[in-house]
Amino acid sequence: MWGPEIVKRDSQTVNRRRQPACQTTVMLQDCEGRWFAIQVRPKAEYAALAGLRSKGYEAYLPTFHCTRQWSDRTKKVRLPLFAGYLFCRFRSALTAPIVTTLGVVRILGIGNTPIPVEDSEIVSLQAIEAAVGIRSYPWPRLEVGDQVCICAGPLRGLVGVLQSVKGESTLIVSVSLLRRAVAVELEADWVTAEEPRPLSRAAG
Repeated sequence: MWGPEIVKRDSQTVNRRRQPACQTTVMLQDCEGRWFAIQVRPKAEYAALAGLRSKGYEAYLPTFHCTRQWSDRTKKVRLPLFAGYLFCRFRSALTAPIVTTLGVVRILGIGNTPIPVEDSEIVSLQAIEAAVGIRSYPWPRLEVGDQVCICAGPLRGLVGVLQSVKGESTLIVSVSLLRRAVAVELEADWVTAEEPRPLSRAAG
C-alpha cells in the first residue's frame, strides 16, 4: 500500500495518499514518452520529419536506397521505407503539437487513443537501415511462410518469415515490423529454421 504523504500548503498541513508514478499504461506513456506511428500526407514525410524535429521531438523516418531511371540519367536516391508513415516519441497526453505539424494526418491508434510502437521494433528498423552490405526495401505484404531466425551477419538474432529464394545463395526474409514487412536479402547460410517454443503448462 502507498503510505500517506505530508504536504504543507498555506501554512496548513494536508494529508493525502501518494499516487503511483504511473497507474496505467496510458499514464506510463505520459511519464516516459513512447514511440508512435504517424501517418502523413503523400510525399510529405521529410516535411513532417523536419517539422516535428523543429518542435523538439525525437522523430525517425526509415529510408532505403533506390535507383531511379530518368531519360537522360540514372541516380541513387533515398526514399521512405514505409511511404506515408514515420515515427515520433512523445507523451500520449500531449498530441496537439503532433497533429498540428505540417504534413501530419493522424496518429495511429484505436479511436482517439494512440497505440505505442514497441521500442524493439524501432531498434530493429534502425539496425536494418544501418547495416552495411545489406539490401533492404519495402515489401508489399507479409505472407504465410516458414519462420526463420537470422543466425549470422549484422542482423543476427532477428526473426522473420521466409518469402522466397533468389538464385542459389540469397534468401528474401520478411521481418514483420509494425504490421508491415521489410525484405532483406541475406546469404543462405545466415538463416536457420526457428525452433518452435514449447507451450508452458497451466498451473494447478
